[in-house]
Amino acid sequence: MTSKLEQLKQFTTVVADTGDIEAIRRLKPVDATTNPSLLLKAAALTGYGEVLEKIRAEHKGNVDQACDQFAVAVGSGILKEIPGRISTEVDARLSFDQDKLLAKARNLISLYDQAGVGRDRVLIKLASTWEGIRAAEVLEKEGIQTNLTLLFSYAQAQACADAGVFLISPFVGRIYDWYKKSTGQEYSAAEDPGVLSVTRIYNYYKANGYDTVVMGASFRNVGQIEQLAGCDRLTISPELLEKLGQDEGDLPRILQPGNASEAKRSLTEAQFRWDMNEDAMATEKLAEGIRQFARDQEKLEAVMAGKA
Repeated sequence: MTSKLEQLKQFTTVVADTGDIEAIRRLKPVDATTNPSLLLKAAALTGYGEVLEKIRAEHKGNVDQACDQFAVAVGSGILKEIPGRISTEVDARLSFDQDKLLAKARNLISLYDQAGVGRDRVLIKLASTWEGIRAAEVLEKEGIQTNLTLLFSYAQAQACADAGVFLISPFVGRIYDWYKKSTGQEYSAAEDPGVLSVTRIYNYYKANGYDTVVMGASFRNVGQIEQLAGCDRLTISPELLEKLGQDEGDLPRILQPGNASEAKRSLTEAQFRWDMNEDAMATEKLAEGIRQFARDQEKLEAVMAGKA
């Protein structure tokens, strides 16, 4: 029998949600993704000590550029171990400023270019705010492909598809967390609100001919992953990848094109903001996610400045 991980790879592209190169070598994903939280963890790994010191010395007095350089160094190292792409995140504190998001994204791509990494191997991660989605629309037209993260609502998914973004990362586990806390209920994998959200988005995209890739993210357990088998991509932590790799049970494909869905809908800014306002979970989790990534970015800056 083959493992569930190997079965999953037959119909879903598996992405490693980590900056740990040793874990990536062991688990052999196609793509990988990082964020400020994962970069902060990477900075604490002994393998990055020399890189940190070199970047600190080169960018003394410019912590912002040092952080970008570290993100690119980690991403470039990971790309040597995988055949696909790396997702690198823009500073979450810029999530409501389209012009600054564009400037930061272009700087990251420039640093990757200087490192000898083509833009065809990089996805720029932006929070799925209205401003983030509009910035992504501009970047896509410039040939810079994007990954829209912190995505919790159907409205965010609709707006991203309409903007022509390359990939979205709906956060399964964080949706589950909110509903579990809000209702006090336990959910089976098939009834999991996060799973149902991604299923609806996947069906909407496929039924309406969108090319945008759906990459489920932020998993709390293997059951959530199994219920999304067949999704375009899934980004999974090393711990859950290893569990899937050790399980030789049957893993059927659940998601596939051809299921009925709602008609295509283009949202104005007013409609987007109203839909988000009506979705308490999405509003709260988006704000919380941006705050968490912002705090971790600040901690990373302290590390790069030699103050932590």
